[in-house]
Amino acid sequence: MNRRNFLSLTGTFTGGLLILPEFLHAFGAQTNLVVGEQCLVFIQLNGGNDGLNTYVPFDNPFYYQMRPKIALNKNEVVGANNGMAFHPALNHFAQMQQNGDLTVIQNVGYPEPNRSHFRSQEIWQTATGSNQYLNEGWLGRYLDLQCKDHQPTAGINLDSIDNLALKGLEPNAITVKDPNRFKIKTDREESAKLSNNPQLDFVRKIANSVNEGSDEIQKALAKSTTEMSYPKSGLAKNLEWIARLIKGNLNSKVYYTSLGGFDTHDNQLDIHSRKLSELNDAIFSFYTDLKKAQLLQNVTIVVFSEFGRRVKDNGNGTDHGTAAPMFIIGGNTKGKIIGNNPNLIDLDNGDLKYEIDFRSVYATLLQQKMNFNPASIGIKNTELKGVF
Repeated sequence: MNRRNFLSLTGTFTGGLLILPEFLHAFGAQTNLVVGEQCLVFIQLNGGNDGLNTYVPFDNPFYYQMRPKIALNKNEVVGANNGMAFHPALNHFAQMQQNGDLTVIQNVGYPEPNRSHFRSQEIWQTATGSNQYLNEGWLGRYLDLQCKDHQPTAGINLDSIDNLALKGLEPNAITVKDPNRFKIKTDREESAKLSNNPQLDFVRKIANSVNEGSDEIQKALAKSTTEMSYPKSGLAKNLEWIARLIKGNLNSKVYYTSLGGFDTHDNQLDIHSRKLSELNDAIFSFYTDLKKAQLLQNVTIVVFSEFGRRVKDNGNGTDHGTAAPMFIIGGNTKGKIIGNNPNLIDLDNGDLKYEIDFRSVYATLLQQKMNFNPASIGIKNTELKGVF
């Protein structure tokens, strides 16, 4: 069975109907996941988000020369700082940055970039080189070493399929498709065995524990409520559930979710504005929720995409590119802008040259937030200074 089919199968099989009981119950049993310790929340922008129209070099004349059809008016961008500013749809990003709670890391990428969505996502999720392949993700490898015993909810993926980043030798992470569809399985269902295939039995190992801890689930849900209004979007709902669990002291080490629709080859101005508005509103609600609960310092939110877009527009949109900004929110970040402004003259075949390797960001998160040596999982890149 290839990995794509396996991820699809496990995501379907371990959706909200099966996973939520284990998802919540296991927190009560994981004594090493203490109240108030740090956790990471990853928001992956699928499709290749256009970094130049997200964090905009509005003061650079080459930006307007290269993008005559889709450049953003310098009078519309928000949060101007040293020649850069946010897309007007990201007004709350600008506010969080002004509050000192959002750090921008510019020109993030990796050597020998791959412009395939699937392969570039795989590189980001495994933290390997362009010509290396691993079956385990970087967070899965971290959880394998961090968790002394099998802990199925040490990592939580809110999505419809499993995420390679969280895949390890042990199933220390689970996928929750729709927590509202939670149902308790019967003993007869629990004893069922899928097959003798080890990969399918990996799924069964998770599914067989669904019947555990219904009392603990109710107690956990009773510990938290949603005290503010979130936007009506899929990303906002996922972040609302993550906030609910964090506030209920059911902290995982890692939460992961995604937002699609960033492959803007055509009609970019309209599509990109709508997607960034969804991102902006969902994250700001999550941020505000955590801040009111005095938990923002314990939660580090990481926003990234598998690659940026080409510098020159294609008429009505942009094609696959390379480097792009990452955003770090909360977790006592210093709220800085790290890295140089994008160089729009010295290009690599029409694309931005990366200056900061994404694995340096990972190394920083692991070392400074998780107190974990990134070299233990093969990440030997130097940490970034000034993020936290």
